[in-house]
Amino acid sequence: MGREGRGRRIWSAWRSRVFLHRTAAERSRFGDAVIVLFLLAQAADGVMTYVGVTTFGVHLEANPLLAFLMNLFGQGAAVAAAKVVASGLGISLHLIGVHRVLAVLTGVYLVAAVLPWAGLLLSV
Repeated sequence: MGREGRGRRIWSAWRSRVFLHRTAAERSRFGDAVIVLFLLAQAADGVMTYVGVTTFGVHLEANPLLAFLMNLFGQGAAVAAAKVVASGLGISLHLIGVHRVLAVLTGVYLVAAVLPWAGLLLSV
């Protein structure tokens, strides 16, 4: 079986895992809690990033790609787009069931993105 056959098998496995209805026993309360925390972290970071860069300037944004996009498209559009993409990727991880990875990413995100903005904005 060539590349085409392998690709079909991967797609089929992913599709059946994501789109088939799961029973209540198969649902993960941990996974559900993690995706909610991840999305709340994204929302908090989006709001704080927007307030921070409009108050202090784009030069404070630590992500060079996001800073570039802010200068190119505007702060609101760039932050909104980044949060939509990050949230979509997080939801994808949740749907394929890699909840521990999503939990680690949520923790890293809170420590590396949300806490620094919160500290800066609360110090003003």
